[in-house]
Amino acid sequence: MSSRYVVGLDLGTTNVAVAYVDTDSLIDGASPSIEIFRIPQLVKEGEIGSEDLLPSFLYLPGEGEIDTASLALPWAKKRDFAVGSWGRDRGATTPTRLVSSAKSWLTHGGVDRRAPLLPWGAEPEFPKISPVEASRRLLEHVRDAWNETAADKASRLENQEIILTVPASFDAVARELTIEAARQACLENVVLFEEPLAAFYAWLHQAGDAWRSDVRPGDVVLVVDVGGGTSDFTLVGVSEQGGDLSLERIAVGDHLLLGGDNMDLTLASHAAEQMRQTGAKVDRIQMLGLWHAAREAKEKVFSSKKGDSVSLAVLGRGRKVIGGALKTELSRQVVEETLMEGFFPKVPLGEEPTQSRSVGLQEIGLPYVTDPAITRHLSAFVSRHEEELRRFVQEGRPASPSAILFNGGVFQAETLRNRVREVVSDWNDQPARLLSSAGLDRAVAFGGAYYGLVRRGRGVRVRGGVARSYYIGIESAMPAVPGMARSIRAVCLVPQGTEEGTSWDLSSLPLGLVVGEPVEFRFLSSTQRKEDRVGTVVDDWEDQIEPLAPLEATLEPKPGQTKGQTVPVFLQGQVTDVGTLEIWCQTRDATERWKLEFNVRQPAMTRGT
Repeated sequence: MSSRYVVGLDLGTTNVAVAYVDTDSLIDGASPSIEIFRIPQLVKEGEIGSEDLLPSFLYLPGEGEIDTASLALPWAKKRDFAVGSWGRDRGATTPTRLVSSAKSWLTHGGVDRRAPLLPWGAEPEFPKISPVEASRRLLEHVRDAWNETAADKASRLENQEIILTVPASFDAVARELTIEAARQACLENVVLFEEPLAAFYAWLHQAGDAWRSDVRPGDVVLVVDVGGGTSDFTLVGVSEQGGDLSLERIAVGDHLLLGGDNMDLTLASHAAEQMRQTGAKVDRIQMLGLWHAAREAKEKVFSSKKGDSVSLAVLGRGRKVIGGALKTELSRQVVEETLMEGFFPKVPLGEEPTQSRSVGLQEIGLPYVTDPAITRHLSAFVSRHEEELRRFVQEGRPASPSAILFNGGVFQAETLRNRVREVVSDWNDQPARLLSSAGLDRAVAFGGAYYGLVRRGRGVRVRGGVARSYYIGIESAMPAVPGMARSIRAVCLVPQGTEEGTSWDLSSLPLGLVVGEPVEFRFLSSTQRKEDRVGTVVDDWEDQIEPLAPLEATLEPKPGQTKGQTVPVFLQGQVTDVGTLEIWCQTRDATERWKLEFNVRQPAMTRGT
């Protein structure tokens, strides 16, 4: 679908940002103009304003708490909830009514993400919504706000190409749920794209032709993206091919639920302890309020050099709701040292995150990582990808990044940026260069819009070929032999270096698919067999190909089929833009098909439907 606008939509844990390109205004040879869409929202009760960012919070008022007329928007005269900055601020004092971190909940496999869970920690009688529903409402707000200014039907958001960004390490289920929320919001023409690479594309757009002088062959750029709920790491290598510079994404980090939320909770815990030392009691609900207050305190400290301390307050409980308010102050020194040493300590290259023993019974909540040291996770990530780094780094130099691009609201704090640069420079035995961000809160949306242009043939493409070859195991058709299992043949589906977006077809290899009963699909990978192509069959593979986590699934029979039946099929598939291998088992007459999904960046993540 070709649309007038290409829209980059960053559905962040803390904020939503939207950038767009009007393709009607593109001029050949000129750098495209990417604009930020200022999103109308409630900024005060009954007052609407337009902001660059839409806070990713929904406030669900109690019955009779607020005159619903004050929640009205130009496109929604009757509303019983608030989205955006006023809802966030109101929820800081009434946290049991505030839905937050919906994006993080989309990744939590330990809960039903379509069930009404949020606000987490609210009393059972309070209204709740699901993470998917929360995401849908945020997307609907953006859609309706955009459409309020649309000149005609063709300009409405649902008719535009939308690059919706997600963490690079989002698993298959979280991606599917994100797409589900978008479709519920009537946004069908959506492409998912990874956030750290979007931030890198934003830098490319901002730098223009000068990017070729900012990096050189042999450089490896580390993209460090620390937002409200997640930390994402990506490595981009720079090489020279035919006299031109070439960019290649060479590694993507694991999914880490670690970010600004963790920092806010840490500061809230310090504040609560200070309150307890004065004899005050801080209950669970007040702790939630302190958590939100700590976010504001952190932002004040890092956005301004003024003042030696910052105040935190939370409403009292019971009869003395106002008069019993609890107050304390955190010094600037405590805030900076707590976050610096707790989340960004100096660590040597190769140091691994610590693993604490789990308590036998745990409260169900977001599965935050046990080690909060972001630099330690970063150290393990870089060390784990030494082989990929060696392809670019000069011989004799440490296998470490030579340049850094920061992204995410956490890095608004210059002290935290300086600490990460200091750590990486120590690994590299020389100062790491900093690439200028296109805007820490807006870069991902900018980069999404720019990537949409790249998909249309305009702009500089970052090659992102997969780092391994991937195979599926096929049981051989040999006669049964007592005491011996049938051998498994490895069929190459994704050769090493395959670019995202590549499709393939194995119609020349007829296979039989068992439906209606539990079966196991074998996946394998190799870093050694670089010459294999799609369809290459390997019989003796044990020394060069490694088995990965299998997928256990029961594929539903189609009409006319029986349980346990073997259906003749052939395989089709593609490597998606976010690194998922989608495999379709299709009948020879193309009337029926079943989907398997495998994440080539998290090989343990597979699904079948």
